[in-house]
Amino acid sequence: MSEINILWVDDEIDMLKPHILFLEQKQYKVTTCQSGTEAIEIIDDQNFDIVFLDENMPGLTGLETLSEIKEKKANLPVVMITKSEEEYIMEEAIGSKIADYLIKPVNPNQILLSLKKNLDLSRLVTEKTTSSYQQEFRKIAMDLSMVNDYEGWIDLYQKLVYWELELENIDDPAMIEILESQKSEANHQFGKYIAKNYPDWFNGSYDHPVLSHQLFKEWVVPELSKNQPTLFIVIDNLRYDQWRAIEPVIGNYFKKEDERPYFSILPTATQYARNSIFSGMMPSEMEKRHPEYWKNDTDEGGKNLFENELLQAQMKRLGLDNYKTEYTKITSLRAGRKLVENFNSKSSNDLTVVVYNFVDMLSHSKTEMEVVKELASNDKAYRSLTLSWFKNSPLLEIIHLAQQSGFKLIITTDHGTINVKNPSKVIGDRDTSLNLRYKTGRSLTYAEKEVMAAVDPGSIGLPSLTMSSSFIFARDDMFFAYPNNYNHYVSYYRNTYQHGGISLEEMIIPYLVFSPR
Repeated sequence: MSEINILWVDDEIDMLKPHILFLEQKQYKVTTCQSGTEAIEIIDDQNFDIVFLDENMPGLTGLETLSEIKEKKANLPVVMITKSEEEYIMEEAIGSKIADYLIKPVNPNQILLSLKKNLDLSRLVTEKTTSSYQQEFRKIAMDLSMVNDYEGWIDLYQKLVYWELELENIDDPAMIEILESQKSEANHQFGKYIAKNYPDWFNGSYDHPVLSHQLFKEWVVPELSKNQPTLFIVIDNLRYDQWRAIEPVIGNYFKKEDERPYFSILPTATQYARNSIFSGMMPSEMEKRHPEYWKNDTDEGGKNLFENELLQAQMKRLGLDNYKTEYTKITSLRAGRKLVENFNSKSSNDLTVVVYNFVDMLSHSKTEMEVVKELASNDKAYRSLTLSWFKNSPLLEIIHLAQQSGFKLIITTDHGTINVKNPSKVIGDRDTSLNLRYKTGRSLTYAEKEVMAAVDPGSIGLPSLTMSSSFIFARDDMFFAYPNNYNHYVSYYRNTYQHGGISLEEMIIPYLVFSPR
């Protein structure tokens, strides 16, 4: 460890000699002075790692000195030391971005702890996090070999997300690489689990998670009340780790009452999963009961144009048509701003539904825009970009307004996404669907080990384009590519975020209930 330079400013510095000797014995270099004016002059001439600053000094006060120091060197950590416990002094110091606040008399170990917290934190956190993950790695590996039900997969995925977020804060590429390898193996095993068990979830004889078409009836409806308005937000394409990134921001306005992941249906694509949420039906049933609203992959026109109509039909079916319900879809910044301006009028609704498409637009634009491709080159960057957007979005303003108006808040999504790395060759006729993570059509040729195939789509609640149509779903981090112009196609779509297939990231997704703070 290189030598740490400390500046200690106190008009009674001679009384602190025992503390200074203690630090010098610990190999810290301590420079002292007795006034704020002197401290500012010294800081101009020398570089320090940290400043200990007495709050109550003649001449320039500690707070005034702090302000001068921050003007000159904004990133220099300053620890305020004071006899006073007056609240306004603490607030002033904290508002000026002090690194720590100590009350006199201080003992040497308090000083040492403050130094470690402010200067050695990164190394200590890295060492502890690395050690903890190494222990957990073995446990996750054991769990991975034994998990055989959907609850186990939820637990395992949440553990992986937890460690992914912990490790992203440390500078240890080797540990991150190990985690990525573990995530990859988990997705491989999860693909096998889904291929074996998913069809049984629809025959009524098998324990299964809440799925897209059951979400509204099973979980949302019990939260509705005539005594409190509810805001139900579906943030399209929101992965579990992205939710974790924005969760602290929402925590400023709402208190979390419930968190339960649920499973997206296959394909993990908007026209299937989100229509299922609002209709309360699987796609094959939607096609039969609401042919005027349902469009198959090869049909012309938008596939999610009738979510409001499907929702109203479900409300009526559930005997809730006396609930005043309003649906809004946000697909642009302008539409988001308009909802902010009009949000106060929503307080008279029993249920206000907002579909927010930004995350979906972001993930798709990543394949089209080189700038976004650079900004979201991996999962860590993708989370960071999501958080940056959310903090500055109309959606956060809407959530704040909902808190002020006493709304109950429910947040969920329809499916997640995965960063695709490896191509899987597929051949189909010209009527084959275009999605990169699933295909539906006749006479599909594919690598059997890389997909889950549904030769009878009706058995998993999906419509058939023709009598001989089937579905295939990509597993792991595969994406489908045609042999024609193969190399260009693969280069263009590799390392982009796609959905429609089978992965922990696409299928296990968040559902949250909040009450206003």
